[in-house]
Amino acid sequence: MIDAFGDVPALIIGRCSDVMAWNHTAHALLAGHLPYQAPAQPRQRPNIARLVFLDPHTRELYADWRGKARDTVADLRMTAARYPDDPELTELIGELTLNSAEFASLWAAHPVHKCITPTRVFHHPLVGSMTLNNELMELSHDAGQRMAVFTADTDSPSAAALRLLADLSTASREQAHVAAADANGSSR
Repeated sequence: MIDAFGDVPALIIGRCSDVMAWNHTAHALLAGHLPYQAPAQPRQRPNIARLVFLDPHTRELYADWRGKARDTVADLRMTAARYPDDPELTELIGELTLNSAEFASLWAAHPVHKCITPTRVFHHPLVGSMTLNNELMELSHDAGQRMAVFTADTDSPSAAALRLLADLSTASREQAHVAAADANGSSR
């Protein structure tokens, strides 16, 4: 489903904020420093909350990191209220509390609110600043899973930057395919 969005960044997030799947542009936008295949490997699956609080690349990505951090904690609180007996969620909250003083402080403040359509400014290392709209939608047939889609206003500098990011992602994939084909050809 997310591949149908083409160059529009789209990803599926599990109820514990794990990235279940992402398209190439979402990967390039949010975590190009991680392997693209990581969501397919449950033990190495990226987790949005971990990235926000424990990953320096993600901290630099958000112009208003504190706002993103508050929203992430509020979202986890809402999820914890919906799934109070989820051991993975309890483990995630414990891990973040132990490893991030900022998370622990925000968690203790008890913020609770839905994060449905925020607009955020991203400082992307490859394409610069972009103001993107983030639509977060519940998937009705998958308990606790949501799809996030990022868009820019039409004909804006952010739209141009997002197109450039998609082009860079495509070029990077093409180079990887050529390199793999060369490696396979030379090993024969």
